[in-house]
Amino acid sequence: MRRALIAGNWKMNLNRAQSQSLAREVAAQSGDVAAELVVCPPLVYLDAVHQVLDGSAVGLGAQNMYHEPQGAFTGEVSAPMLLDVGCQWVILGHSERRHLLGETDEAINRKLHAALDTSLEGKRLRPIVCVGELLEDRKAGRTLEVIRQQFDGSLANVTAEQLARLVIAYEPVWAIGTGEVATPEQAEEVHADLRKLVQDRYNAEVAESLRILYGGSVKPENAASLLSAPNIDGALVGGASLKADAFLAIAQAAPSD
Repeated sequence: MRRALIAGNWKMNLNRAQSQSLAREVAAQSGDVAAELVVCPPLVYLDAVHQVLDGSAVGLGAQNMYHEPQGAFTGEVSAPMLLDVGCQWVILGHSERRHLLGETDEAINRKLHAALDTSLEGKRLRPIVCVGELLEDRKAGRTLEVIRQQFDGSLANVTAEQLARLVIAYEPVWAIGTGEVATPEQAEEVHADLRKLVQDRYNAEVAESLRILYGGSVKPENAASLLSAPNIDGALVGGASLKADAFLAIAQAAPSD
């Protein structure tokens, strides 16, 4: 049984005090949920949130990273730096970075390999790799084609052993921050296609163990119907992760066994 993972992407929101307060609330109630919890604050507050979460059951993630370990790359942050401030997770290839900031599958792949290859005192990052189609892709019936292209490009040369350390997040771009949400049937169809793709590229054992999250306007009101689908293993939550009660309600909606 794949344990549900609920990850909160705080995006470019909250200040230091608000970030620490939210993290403290989530950590205090994390024992009430069976799902694994991760929060991903803005880069500048990672260390502050780590101070709150240290020793708790809640994981800390970053929203992005660069593929080089160090050097003259103004404004970037590396995998060793993320590990040094206590990160266990990193989101890669989020649709906002793909479509607003022009990140390509090749760039995401370089970041992914940097995340997988970097260790610090025996600790390594666990990437959450995002894939998803635009509204015009879905209307044109190209959803699976786009997902396959992003999967093959972003995860190029990733071994089965490495794949076991990461998570895939399916996020239909048309449902992110819009209030629109894929129906459980639409989401499950793509998740099942993704799992079949993993089986084709690797093997059935790897496909069965891989966690695939849904992201796209997940709220307490729709969480149970989405998370009950057999191939949906959790959620990458945006706006609803900025309120502890809403985020935890989503986590509580995940199946416990």
